[in-house]
Amino acid sequence: MLDGIAERLAAVTRPFADVLDFGCFDGAFDPPNGARVARVDAGFAFARASGGVQADEDRLPFADASFDLVVSAGVLDQVNDLPGALALVRRVLRPDGLFLGAFLGAGSLSTLRAVLLEAEGDRPAARLHPQVDVRSAGDLLVRAGLTLPVADVETLTVRYSGLGRLLADLRGMAGTSLLAGTTPLRRDTLARAAEAFAARADPDGRTAERFAIVNLSAWAPAPTQPAPARRGSATASLADALRPKR
Repeated sequence: MLDGIAERLAAVTRPFADVLDFGCFDGAFDPPNGARVARVDAGFAFARASGGVQADEDRLPFADASFDLVVSAGVLDQVNDLPGALALVRRVLRPDGLFLGAFLGAGSLSTLRAVLLEAEGDRPAARLHPQVDVRSAGDLLVRAGLTLPVADVETLTVRYSGLGRLLADLRGMAGTSLLAGTTPLRRDTLARAAEAFAARADPDGRTAERFAIVNLSAWAPAPTQPAPARRGSATASLADALRPKR
């Protein structure tokens, strides 16, 4: 996700002075040259390790128009109030400030979902929190008041030697379910899930899992930005343009 954000940032020619690393994990995001960076994370250990501030992503403790760049990798799918979090991103951006984000979206972990449903039989529990699809993500950018929104999805396939390795990765990236009141997996259920996961393995013994990364970019409104033409201002007829030439 950070690599994707870095690639999109490299395509922007304007400088950035103040950057917010929104969900910083261990502070691995490298800000543009000369930029000051503030880091925030909901996890105390992550915030401390990166020299940042501990705060919920939908309760940012920063003043309006504090940053000209906000980046967020890997946390927006776990925020309790995603529309509110994006509205706060809009609030802390200066006019013509840029937001770049990435998170796991709908379609991710399809193999894990299938083996858990199979293992739990007639009474499956919700084990993964809801995921946002790419179209809804783009709509949320507009709803937050951001302009020139772009949302796309990149699919990665990772092959695992066993279910335990996948679960370890999810724990390591703080990607396990955040749903309240979910009953813990019993050992026999987990064993059945591991068997079902292994049964889906390729001939080399590895099972494929899908990660759908939703990438977002948008800008805070500014008078200097390009805007669509006023409705009804066209000087040529679309019907005439589409009419076959003789």
